[in-house]
Amino acid sequence: MTTTRRTKKADHETGPRVIVVGAGYAGLLAALRLAPHARVTLVDPSDRFTERIRLHELAAARPDASHPLADLLRGTGVRHVARRATAIDPAARTVTTDGGGTLPYDRMVYALGSRTGAGDGREPEGRVHTAETAEALRQRLRHGSGTLAVVGGGLTGIEMAAELAETYPDWKVRLLTAGSVATGHSDRGRAHVHKVLTARGVRIEEGVAVPDADAVDADAVVWAGSMVPNTDLAAAAGLKLAPATGRVEVDDALRSVSHPEVLAVGDAAAGHSSQAGELRMGCAAALPTGSQAASAIIAEQRGQEPKPLKFRYVLQCVSLGRRDALIQFVRPDDSPHDRVLTGRTAAGVKEQIVRSTLLSLRLARRSPDLFPRITGMG
Repeated sequence: MTTTRRTKKADHETGPRVIVVGAGYAGLLAALRLAPHARVTLVDPSDRFTERIRLHELAAARPDASHPLADLLRGTGVRHVARRATAIDPAARTVTTDGGGTLPYDRMVYALGSRTGAGDGREPEGRVHTAETAEALRQRLRHGSGTLAVVGGGLTGIEMAAELAETYPDWKVRLLTAGSVATGHSDRGRAHVHKVLTARGVRIEEGVAVPDADAVDADAVVWAGSMVPNTDLAAAAGLKLAPATGRVEVDDALRSVSHPEVLAVGDAAAGHSSQAGELRMGCAAALPTGSQAASAIIAEQRGQEPKPLKFRYVLQCVSLGRRDALIQFVRPDDSPHDRVLTGRTAAGVKEQIVRSTLLSLRLARRSPDLFPRITGMG
């Protein structure tokens, strides 16, 4: 036991310098898993970790959806630099921050995730909100009434429409989408989503193309129609991006195909696996890719070739207010089965899944070398 502790301390003090840019689900897990094996610096301007999958709850009645980073990093040796990364120099292997500092690295994990686009590329303002402005949206809805339009029929749009209609009955809620609501779900799943939204008083408008928020006649607009990878820094640094998605193009171990000393994870990466194919943006793949990047760096440190990402989809879950949800069982490639779980039972399962993400991060803080033994978290 004594020998093991000394080895970990030596790796922590003399191992490779790893910079993790971004402290979302994927980046934070990568940093925690790497902590005993490398000198890890986590670069993120916030001192809090935000549970992004709870932002629709924050827009409604939840008081907070974040946790102090200091608590999640305590005792790990990970150094948190509370600055925004402004430039990456792959030739010099440095990251520059908005404080003017330059941080050297041997390996870097690019984990800047994604953001909700406002339809026309502008940042949300005034009557227009996104999941990221959930706190401001809550204040707007609590102190008024009127018409509210949610644009986007995917998981985020559905959750927002259901949660807000349930919490703010004085607001008339519409859900607009260019296609169909819940296109990734089975017929039974879509039928349940329609039933619950209608019962909540949400007016569903399918086949309605909305070019931008200005085209929506409503007192307030929640834009949930597009996710944009935060890869501007990667592009400026010369990392190759996937033409179709704008995400960092990576190999099967999540190494950049143009700069293999950089690994990309989460929504910023065009990740793929043999079973799932191309990974969609979302929390489901964030933790596994963060863990995979750490495993790849550890393997290289030991002179081994990293193993490819092993990941398969199992289910999709969507909240439909506090008392209902849809658990849609899917095939490994994310295509839906007929089997679904609904109602209060599904809401309870959904809550446990959401809680498990934070529990996974806390487990990685306490027992980082145990984490790869969890199925799907190699």
